Amino acid sequence: MLRVTVHDTTRVLTFQLEGRLAGPWVRQLEECWQAATAGRRGLVLRVDLTGVTYIDAEGQHCLEALHRQGAEFVAADCLTKAAVAEITRATLTDGPCPKGEGETRR
Repeated sequence: MLRVTVHDTTRVLTFQLEGRLAGPWVRQLEECWQAATAGRRGLVLRVDLTGVTYIDAEGQHCLEALHRQGAEFVAADCLTKAAVAEITRATLTDGPCPKGEGETRR
């Protein structure tokens, strides 16, 4: 199961994900993304992954597509930080599971 909560402010559109980004739930995120961003430009697009517990290959591909559309990611644990690092081709500065609070990567 995946819960997608959209936080819409004047300049930032945040998609807060909770649960598993896998299987049929990936399509749920894609549909929500398309509906919320249709006809809107100039917003910072952010995907909050702090509540995600699992990402399958299809979920990873979806996040890659969102990144190509300009999405930033918020990650707080090893799973999501590793996924974000792979997507953005960034390197983790403190090893595979950096200490500290969530961070935003683009």
